[in-house]
Amino acid sequence: MRDISGTTAFVTGGSKGIGRAVAVALCRAGVHVTITGRDEDALEASAEAIRGAAEGAAEVLPVVADVRDPRALERATAATVARFGGIDLVVANAGVGYFGSIVDMSADDWHGVIDTNLSGVFHTVKATLDALIERRGMLITIGSLAGVNTFAGGSAYNASKFGLVGFTQAIMLDLRERGVRVSTIMPGSVATHFSGHEPRPEDAWKLQGDDIADTVLYLMRIDERALPSKIEIRPSQPKRA
Repeated sequence: MRDISGTTAFVTGGSKGIGRAVAVALCRAGVHVTITGRDEDALEASAEAIRGAAEGAAEVLPVVADVRDPRALERATAATVARFGGIDLVVANAGVGYFGSIVDMSADDWHGVIDTNLSGVFHTVKATLDALIERRGMLITIGSLAGVNTFAGGSAYNASKFGLVGFTQAIMLDLRERGVRVSTIMPGSVATHFSGHEPRPEDAWKLQGDDIADTVLYLMRIDERALPSKIEIRPSQPKRA
């Protein structure tokens, strides 16, 4: 498999959960990483944790940026290129969840999910695309099995993830002719802090952030002639009610 040490990654939503796990795995593999997030204190704390876990194998650059703000992402991209010389991988991970009946959903609830989970990925792609094309890099979006399976109370989240899967697969066709490989990882239940959840020992049956990070590493390391454009990953032993 390819040696990815010395390359550079740009990871949105890197303050905790999947984003932090991905950043740790990449840094341990010798990949310099920019992490973005909305909360400066949480982002700096995450960067310190990543540095400690990576034990100096690579650098991590925290940059405050809300994926709903195209200009903030453009500034984060410029900071990354200035620091590391380019971008080889973008992991569009930032996401939020609102779960409730359409009867109770407000317009703010709807836009909070769609503007982050779907439009935020669009803004991330547009901000980093020139750098990715220059390096013939890779774009990975973190989707969900909720992008192919609906559930009650999931109208906003389902819509965002169905849209994300469609968006990713369409731009995969646009960008492979430019030398950019595009894939989406679609996890099932993951033990993270998503939507205010606090991981507990009872979550051991769920996927862990490290499982998603390992999948990112696999995608980066396989030969460039191969493109797994969509990966579904789920717990092997789901909890039964």
